[in-house]
Amino acid sequence: MVNLNKGWLFIAVICLLASCKKDSPVNISPDAIGHVTLQMTDVMIHDVTNPPLSARFFAYACLAGYEVVSQNDTAYKSMHGVLNDYPQMTKPEVGTFSYQLSAVLAMLETAKKMQPSGALLQTYQNRLLDSCRKEGASEEIIAGSQEYAVAISKQILKYAKADKYNLISNFPRYEPEKTPGTWYPTPPGYFPPVEPYFKTVRPFTLDSAAQFRPEPPVAFSDDKNSAFFKLMKLNYDDKKEPQHRVMAAFWDCNPFALENKGHLLVGMKKISPGAHWMGITNIACKQGKTDFSKTMLINAAVGIGLMDGFMTCWEEKFRSNRIRPETAIRKYIDPTWMPFLQTPPFPEYLSGHSVISSASAVILTHYFGDKFEYTDTVEERFGLKARKFASFMAAAEESGMSRFYGGIHFMDAIENGQKQGVQVGEWVVKKVGD
Repeated sequence: MVNLNKGWLFIAVICLLASCKKDSPVNISPDAIGHVTLQMTDVMIHDVTNPPLSARFFAYACLAGYEVVSQNDTAYKSMHGVLNDYPQMTKPEVGTFSYQLSAVLAMLETAKKMQPSGALLQTYQNRLLDSCRKEGASEEIIAGSQEYAVAISKQILKYAKADKYNLISNFPRYEPEKTPGTWYPTPPGYFPPVEPYFKTVRPFTLDSAAQFRPEPPVAFSDDKNSAFFKLMKLNYDDKKEPQHRVMAAFWDCNPFALENKGHLLVGMKKISPGAHWMGITNIACKQGKTDFSKTMLINAAVGIGLMDGFMTCWEEKFRSNRIRPETAIRKYIDPTWMPFLQTPPFPEYLSGHSVISSASAVILTHYFGDKFEYTDTVEERFGLKARKFASFMAAAEESGMSRFYGGIHFMDAIENGQKQGVQVGEWVVKKVGD
């Protein structure tokens, strides 16, 4: 279980506040936004939240924060008329408030309601407000900011409920086809497929989940002279160089990973791919010294890109329904072969990492440029060393290739996934823009 009560959190929260005088507005640092997404990530680890659903949580929480910004900073436009079915949000009539504090609280209020164990975020929220009080914020400002946040969160939650995700549970249980070349659950967990009906959810910017449907995957064949057999051989013959193993482990981000402990299978604490890119987003915002409003916009844009990226990818996954390398290679080449990474529980084509990494990289490149060098420290708290990247697209390229090095994707799923991700990212930038 993730511990959300570590002492460093209290220190971090205090550092989010700029100095203020009694009864003056509370100036919240842009870093607060990243701290909220970090707390959300910890709850997702606790709940073993799947990657598409994680993206949905991030997107709506960040939209709640951005809605507050757009109502109080004239430099930023509403998402009404930008996102699909996004309503004209009513601006709450409250007394004195800090819109930055309200934005952070709106994120928390939304996450608390949407995430299964969202109540765990209350501890962080209490510490945030206690820090405001210690820095001199009046109870009037805190109360007004909370009231504003709750009012916006309620409207965002209503918008979220209308996306039809809650109707997915009414669909019939997905059953593997059990025909040659199709996906089948893999060891050690043999989990059922994740979110087979995610394409039915309302996207944020896309016309439909099939808007950027990729070219078909290489057709399955057990003929040793076929294109598919050559794809299998690429994975089978990979030498798993040490540096490639490092890349694979760094971008693993598999919430479903299990580790053998004697007679037990124990879940390992790992973040989702979307959580990794939200972490990168806030590293970039801090390094780029973006102000609070711009930081909130960028977080919202990346969250939207993650959601729409997973939708396009998942539409293709459960349409093509292609077999994983682990299953194919064991059956047709070597029954003892093992991938370096554990295979996630869903069909192979396209590579989700390739799609959402490329989409996120395009969006971040729009805001920070194509030569933005940064050090990715997101996975340090999980024991993985930081990695330096010359650009977001370089990181996305490595993220995609990590799936080949990990033995869990064929090369065409990576290459075409990257193409789809770029299309999604460019579309989101076109819609959301500056």
